Amino acid sequence: MHPIERLRYVARASGADQRVLVRETAEALRGLRLDPSGLVSACRRIVERHPASGPLWWLCARVLTSPEPFEEARRCSFEIEDEPTVEQLVGLLPDEATVLLVGWPDLASEAVAQRGDPYVLVAEVHGEAGHLVRRLERCDMEAREVPLSGLGSAVAACDLVLVEATASGPDGVLCVAGSRSAAALARTTGVPVWAVVGVGRRLPERLWYSLLERVGQGVDPWELDDEVVPIELIDRVIGPGGDTDPAAALAGSDCPMAPELLRSSAM
Repeated sequence: MHPIERLRYVARASGADQRVLVRETAEALRGLRLDPSGLVSACRRIVERHPASGPLWWLCARVLTSPEPFEEARRCSFEIEDEPTVEQLVGLLPDEATVLLVGWPDLASEAVAQRGDPYVLVAEVHGEAGHLVRRLERCDMEAREVPLSGLGSAVAACDLVLVEATASGPDGVLCVAGSRSAAALARTTGVPVWAVVGVGRRLPERLWYSLLERVGQGVDPWELDDEVVPIELIDRVIGPGGDTDPAAALAGSDCPMAPELLRSSAM
């Protein structure tokens, strides 16, 4: 497949695991070796099509600021495939806890499946909860789907709320819609909230705010597929380095600032 066609395929993809998106995009970008002049416009188009994907912003920022962009794309692909956050979360989950997930979070769902002993409540978002419940049940786990109307009761009945960031900045994490409600309800009932922030999801401040502007462009806040969970509602951040205080974890970034990504593509 021609690299431009591959990029178009990635740009149209939706609902894919973030690691898959990065791997496919990295391979497509490496295919532009014979036409490096198209690298900037390609990266702009990718983040415009997937504005909520922190790992794609991370990949594009690293590629555009590297003296060896195509080798950098390869390194990014390897780094996100070796994602250590799942292993960290597996080791940190309390024994036989009741855990609430929202939607189908890639890393958190993989961690609870590997751990095996949590009782998992999955809040329904975008029609994904039932699919995740069935997948967990195939792993011999106990899991139940929770309608959003029962979110308050589910939070009160659990030991831990896990929200997973698709991107993060210094003042919060971007998660699937419904995560902010779960975190706010947990705060009122004393249930801890852990934010799962995997490889490539911590962005520099300017890229973070550019991402938020694009995610919310032309849509009422209550219609968005993703929403920000403020740092004030997060007790701990679980990432590649393990358990970290939210302020310290979210103050850093996983990639350099790439001014090229602040501008839109010509098409």
